[in-house]
Amino acid sequence: MRKVSISGSKKRYELLFVLILVAVNIVLIIIPNRYDKSSNYSYTVGKIVEVDNTELKQYGLIKQGSQYLTVEIKRGELKGQVFETDNNLIGKMELDKVLSEGDTVYVEYSTIGDGSIYVKVVDFYRLGTEMLLFTVFGVMLILFAGFTGLKTLLSFTTTLLVLWKVMIPLYLQGFNPVLIAFAIVSALTLAIIFLVGGFTRKGFVAFLGSISGVLVTLILSLSFSDPFYINGSVMPFAETLLYSGFAHLDLNQLFLASIFIGSSGAVMDIGMDLSASMQEVVFKNPDITTRELMFSGFRVGRAVVGTMTTTLLFAYSGGYLTLLMAFMAQGVNTSAMLNLNYFSSEVLITVIGSFGLVLTAPLTAIIGAFVFTRKGSELLIPANQEVGQSVDKKAQELGPAINDSVD
Repeated sequence: MRKVSISGSKKRYELLFVLILVAVNIVLIIIPNRYDKSSNYSYTVGKIVEVDNTELKQYGLIKQGSQYLTVEIKRGELKGQVFETDNNLIGKMELDKVLSEGDTVYVEYSTIGDGSIYVKVVDFYRLGTEMLLFTVFGVMLILFAGFTGLKTLLSFTTTLLVLWKVMIPLYLQGFNPVLIAFAIVSALTLAIIFLVGGFTRKGFVAFLGSISGVLVTLILSLSFSDPFYINGSVMPFAETLLYSGFAHLDLNQLFLASIFIGSSGAVMDIGMDLSASMQEVVFKNPDITTRELMFSGFRVGRAVVGTMTTTLLFAYSGGYLTLLMAFMAQGVNTSAMLNLNYFSSEVLITVIGSFGLVLTAPLTAIIGAFVFTRKGSELLIPANQEVGQSVDKKAQELGPAINDSVD
C-alpha cells in the first residue's frame, strides 16, 4: 500500500480556517443590528416584590386586565431602587405573562422628558438559565470530542450569527428569500463540513453530496408549491410581520426557503455519514473498484436514510403536535384535514425534506465512489491521522469483509 499522511501544511490550513471563522464570529457580534430600536432603552434584571391583582379578571381559561407591580432593580446603575409599573394581559396565553411575588424579571427602562425613569417588565428573566444550558452543552461537547468538539461549537455559533446578522436582515430588506437562503446554506455547509471534517476528500465528498441534496430539495419545493396552493401566511407571526411595515415581503418565497433550510442540517449529516463510511472502506481496502465502492455506499446509505427520514418526521411533527390534537379533538375528517392549508403545508415541508434526504445518500455514494478511488492523493485518510508505509495482509483482507457486512 502506498504511503499516506497528513502534511503539516494542511494542518496549518485547518488552523487558519478556524482563526478565520473566529474572526467572522467576532465581526458579526460587533456589527450593529440596523433594525434594533432599543438604543433609547437600557435593560437590567429585577425582582417582583409586590403584586396587586385587583384589576385582573379571569374569563374561563384566560386572564385579562392589569397587574400593578412593585419591582426592585437587582443589577446595574439602578441597583437597589424600587419602581412601580404595570403588566397588561390581553387574553392571549402565548403572549401574556402572569407575574407573582418573588419572580425574577427582565426590565426595560428609560429616562423620559421630566427626568423620571420609566420602567417596563419585558418578561421572566431566562438569560441566566439559557447561558448555563449552553455552557454545559459546550463543555460536554469539548470533553467528548476534544478539538473537534471545539470546532463543532464554533460552527454552531457561526451558523447562529450568520442566520441572525446576515440572512434575517437581507430578508427584511426584500431580497429574494430562496436565493439568499440557498447561498447562505451553501456557505454554511462548506464552512461546517470543512471545519469539522478537515480539508480531506471526506470533507469534499460530504460537501458535494450535501449541496446536491439541498439543491434537490430547493427544486422540489419550487415545483410543488403551486400544486399545493400554499399560502406563506401559515408561518407563525407572518401577518404581524406584514403589518409591522414590511408589506413588501413575499411570504410564499419565505415559506419555500424555510423548507430546505429546515432539512439542510439532516442532509449535511447524511452526506458526512456516507463520506466517512466510504473513506473507511477505502482505507481498509485500497484496491476496491469504483463500482464496488459505489454499491457499498448505497448499502450504507439505505440504513442511514431509513432512520434519518423518521428522525425528520419526528422533528417536524413535534412542531405541529397541538395542531394535530386540535383537529382530532374536533373530529375533523382525515381527508378534509389533509386538504387544509395549515396541514398541507406541514405535509409539503416533511415530504420535500425527506425527498432531499433520500436523494442525498445515492448522490453522495456516486460522488464518493469516483473521488475516493482516484489514485495519487494523500487525502484518503481521516483528518489528524497518520498511516505508515504499509498495512499488513490481515488489514487488507478486512476490505471485502466490510463490504459484505454493510449489506
